[in-house]
Amino acid sequence: MSAPKTASRDAFASTLGAFAATVGSAIGLGNIWKFPYLTGSNGGAAFVLTYLLAVALVGIPVMAVEHVIGRRMRLDAVRAYGRVVPGQRFWAAIGWAGLASALLIMAFYTDVAGWVFAYVFKSAGAFVSGRPLTPETFGALASGTWEPIAWQAVVLVVTTAIIAAGVSQGIEKVTKTLMPLLFGLLLVCDLRALTLPGAFAGVSYLFSPDPSKITASVLLSALGLAFFKLSLGMGTMTTYGSYMPDQTRIVPNATRVALADTLVSLLAGLAIFPAVFAFGGTPAGGPGLLFNTIPLVFARMPLGGLFTALFFVLAAIATIGAMVSLMEVPVAFFVEKGHVRRPAAAAITGGTMFALGLLATLSQGPVLADVKLFGKTFFDLFDFLSSNVLLPVGGLAIAIVGGWLVSRSAFVEELNKGHSAASWYDRTFYAFIRFVAPGLILLILLSSLGVIRLS
Repeated sequence: MSAPKTASRDAFASTLGAFAATVGSAIGLGNIWKFPYLTGSNGGAAFVLTYLLAVALVGIPVMAVEHVIGRRMRLDAVRAYGRVVPGQRFWAAIGWAGLASALLIMAFYTDVAGWVFAYVFKSAGAFVSGRPLTPETFGALASGTWEPIAWQAVVLVVTTAIIAAGVSQGIEKVTKTLMPLLFGLLLVCDLRALTLPGAFAGVSYLFSPDPSKITASVLLSALGLAFFKLSLGMGTMTTYGSYMPDQTRIVPNATRVALADTLVSLLAGLAIFPAVFAFGGTPAGGPGLLFNTIPLVFARMPLGGLFTALFFVLAAIATIGAMVSLMEVPVAFFVEKGHVRRPAAAAITGGTMFALGLLATLSQGPVLADVKLFGKTFFDLFDFLSSNVLLPVGGLAIAIVGGWLVSRSAFVEELNKGHSAASWYDRTFYAFIRFVAPGLILLILLSSLGVIRLS
C-alpha cells in the first residue's frame, strides 16, 4: 500500500479541525433520538454498558482502519479501496457500497431531520402560544405530504451550502462552531432535568446496570447502534481520513471521537430520562420518544416549553454534522474522479438525495404508504438495506482489508505518521482489528439477515 501522487486537494487545516469534523460526523440523530429510545427499550444501564463495550471492541478499531486507508491513499473512498491492495482493484466495491449507503441513509435521514427542523419552530410557537405539542402534532407532520417535503428540502439546501463551501471553509468551520454549541445546549437541558423532584430515578436507570438484563438481543442492538452512530462502513470516515493532517495520531483521535460521541449520547439520556421518571412517563417510548414523549414530559416542568424548544434546536444541530459527512462521500467522488467543481457536485448530490428522499417521505403518508417492496415501505427499505446489509458488509470488508491484506508495517507506519516513536498499543490494537472486530461484525450481519437467531 503506497500513497499515490495527487494534485493539491482541500483538507482539514488542523488536528482540532479534523477532530471537530469527525465528531460532527459521528454525532447526529443517533445520539439524540436513537440512543435514548434503544436504551429505554433494552433495559437502561444494561444497554449502556453493552454499548460502551461495542464501541471499544468494534467502533474504535474500524474507525482507525478507515482513517489509515483514507490518509494513506489521499483519495475518495471508491478509489482509495480500489488501490489500497495492489493488483486487487475489486476492493473498490467497498467504496461503492459506502457511496450507496450514504445515498440511502440520507434518503430517510433527511426525512427525520426535516421533522426535527420543523419541531424547532413548532416547539417555539407552542412556547409563545402556551399550547403544548401533542402526539397528534407529530402524526400530522409525519403523515403529511407537502409540509415534510418542504422541510426535507430545507435540510438539504442547508447541507448542500455547507458542502459547497469546501472542506476547511465549509465542513471544518461549521463543525468547529456547532459542536461546542451542541454541548452547551445539552448541559443546559441536563441541569434543568436533574433539578426536577424524583430525577435521580432516571439517573439510576441510566447508570446502574442490572446484569440479568444483558441478553443476546441487547448485545446485538448495541453493536448495531455503535456501527451506525460512529458512521462506520459508509465511506465517511475513509473520506475524512483522507483530509486528516499527517501529524494527527489516528488511534488517539478515533478514541477521542468515540468518547465525545458517547458523552453526547449520555448527556442526551440525562436530559430525557430524569424528566421522564420525574413525571411518571415510560422510558420504553420507542422511536416516538423524541417527538411524542419528550414534548409531553417537558411541558409539565416550569419553563418546559422553552426547554422543549432548546432540545429540538440541539437535535437540529446534531443532524447537520452527520448529514454533511454523508453528503461528502459522493461529493468527494464526483470532484476527484469525475472532475466536477465542488458546488456543482454538491448540487447534483443534493438533488439525487432529494429525489430518493421523496420516496421515503411520501411512504409515511397516504401517497406511497401502500407501496411496498419486500414487505417494507421505501422508508423502512432504505433503512434496512443501509443499516442491516451495506454497513455491516462494508465494515467487515474494511476490517479484512486493514487487518489481513494491508501489510502490518504499512499499517503501523500510518498509525504513527508524523511521530518518531512507535506507540505502546500497536500490537494489541492490530490484534483487535484482525480478530475481534471482524468476528463481532459478522455476528451483527448474520443476525440482521436472520441467518442466526440468538435468544
